[in-house]
Amino acid sequence: MSGILTGPTTSPTGTSATTTAALAALDLPPAVRAALEASPRVVVPASREELYRLALGPDGGPTFAVEYEANGRTVREADVVRCKNGVAVNYPEDYMRRRDPDCMRIADDLPTDKPRYRDVFGAQFAPVKAETLDWLAEQEVVLVPFKAGGLRFGYPSVAIVPVNAAFFALALVDLQGWVTFEQLAAETTAAAQATASDEPATWAPRSILYVAPPFRHTHFEGRQVVVHDRTPELHEVFAYNLYPGPSAKKGVFSVLLDVGQQEGWLTAHASSVRVTTPYENETIVMHEGASGGGKSEMCQEMRRREDGRILLGTNVVTEEPYVITLGETSALAPVTDDMTLCHPSVQTGSGKLVVADAEDGWFVRVDNLTEYGEDVHLERVFIHPAEPLVFFNLAGMPDATCLPWEHTLDSTGKPCPNPRVVVPRRLVGGVVDGPEEVDVRTFGVRMPACTRDNPTYGIMGMMHLVPPALAWLWRLIAPRGDKNPSIGESATAVAALTHGGMVSEGVGSFWPFSTGTKVAGANLMLRQLVDNPRTRYVLTPNQHVGAYKVGFAAQWLTREYLARRGGGTIRREHLTASRCPLFGYTLNELKIDGQLIRPTFLRTDQQSQVGPEAYDVGARILTDFFKAELAQYLTEDLDPLGRAIIEVCLRDGSIEDYEALTPMVG
Repeated sequence: MSGILTGPTTSPTGTSATTTAALAALDLPPAVRAALEASPRVVVPASREELYRLALGPDGGPTFAVEYEANGRTVREADVVRCKNGVAVNYPEDYMRRRDPDCMRIADDLPTDKPRYRDVFGAQFAPVKAETLDWLAEQEVVLVPFKAGGLRFGYPSVAIVPVNAAFFALALVDLQGWVTFEQLAAETTAAAQATASDEPATWAPRSILYVAPPFRHTHFEGRQVVVHDRTPELHEVFAYNLYPGPSAKKGVFSVLLDVGQQEGWLTAHASSVRVTTPYENETIVMHEGASGGGKSEMCQEMRRREDGRILLGTNVVTEEPYVITLGETSALAPVTDDMTLCHPSVQTGSGKLVVADAEDGWFVRVDNLTEYGEDVHLERVFIHPAEPLVFFNLAGMPDATCLPWEHTLDSTGKPCPNPRVVVPRRLVGGVVDGPEEVDVRTFGVRMPACTRDNPTYGIMGMMHLVPPALAWLWRLIAPRGDKNPSIGESATAVAALTHGGMVSEGVGSFWPFSTGTKVAGANLMLRQLVDNPRTRYVLTPNQHVGAYKVGFAAQWLTREYLARRGGGTIRREHLTASRCPLFGYTLNELKIDGQLIRPTFLRTDQQSQVGPEAYDVGARILTDFFKAELAQYLTEDLDPLGRAIIEVCLRDGSIEDYEALTPMVG
């Protein structure tokens, strides 16, 4: 039975004593408590099953339109369909199907490099904040607790969501983990007893997420807007749209980055996976990169052709396929998917970074699933889940199975590039549950094709080894290449990408979600790299290696090679300095399962369709881009070591110059 927070038009009938006590112990800002007390109905779901039923609408399906009154008309924000394997959510507007990268606004006066609300809209946020709470006070709402950062290490938080948008609350708790007010109150009581405190066991949320969809139309001209209002004790997130990407997903990321910047630690924008070779050697690989840089793919199986061989790449000029034969491949056990917690409580001082998952569920993009059998493990989870899932931008039919390769069509008639499935970790077999030491940190970059006739920056070889200084520079810039499926691009970014350029996602690629300052994030990231000298740093591209279209095959094969090689020393006589110093070192040869990978896949300047001249053009594009982006970090607040590293880049320093500042692990 639902827990009901008593308001002027509700009856306490059905309210459990434990729920009433838990809510009484919740220390909310007065205006927020007043809004809840004024609401005609506040539902506190007793279980995930109850929250799922709410997501289906008042009639329980099979279809339900999520609508609001705005500017004198009814606006349909989402369509919800009950499927056999979950609930499929679709948005009428193409624009709402991806995260707008320019949706964050800062309402407070704490340090930030992000656009402040008052500077963008010419007024303070306080009146709109009051209007938001007044609007919520008139709605039936769902009040759900969650822990920002996952159940084990997370920070107690709550979300207030209109009942007719319960699918949003369901996606939130599937991402962050199901928890009850009673559990959070019990944790608070235990903490109070541990400190022998005589104070009543009350707890204040570290963050609050509010959802008010019609404000997108009444106040923000139809745009996605997420407003962050911070104090040292509370981070409030006001989500004015129903796509969960910038709020239930990345808004929580913002909370963790805010807390970490205050406390001196980071949540990385990364996935990580335990790779167990056929010889039972285990390697933990942590993969970072801008959106579309291969984080989700790092935890996916290597794709094979029908004959069992692996297509490593196809030459874009000659259309020649390059296939290899690989027998048994390594077993994968995901550790983290996207938000990787590097909390100080789990660090061991071993010289290797220790990570844990900052989420209890994953927001899996399935644009690369186009037909049955491409990833049988994930497909099994999606099609036959132990409990119903939440699907976004997938063509769900009433009471039929929602299939992950049936992507919703945009208004252009093309499949939406950002179909998603929210998958609780507990439903994925073989997931590592707990902190792990990282052996290798890879960084992925989407690369365009590079040829003699069309030279571009797509010159990265299949695998490069770099010292921490270069690993930091790549994470500082986090270049985002073309055809990124995860987000909608701004007009400026579209112009740059259309003309073969790049845009920087900035500082660890977590910068789009940070509410703080770039230099503070850069300093934390540099300390993290330098304080873990036993970690190996690697660059690996996706989409193209020179003139070859590779998808994610190069990344997968790099993962396989690194795991089979283990943590042993790579002698310097086996390395060659890359023609472009930003790429560090290249292996003289790469052999896996007895097969020698073509040297031209390691050194793209040796590809016949590329050559040194086109390579050098690409290197100049890349170097000039780095220089232009790095200048902004040269402030008095930058760590002196960081300044020295940037100055090496600005003067076209050599790989030896970078190594002199931060030695590379052998």
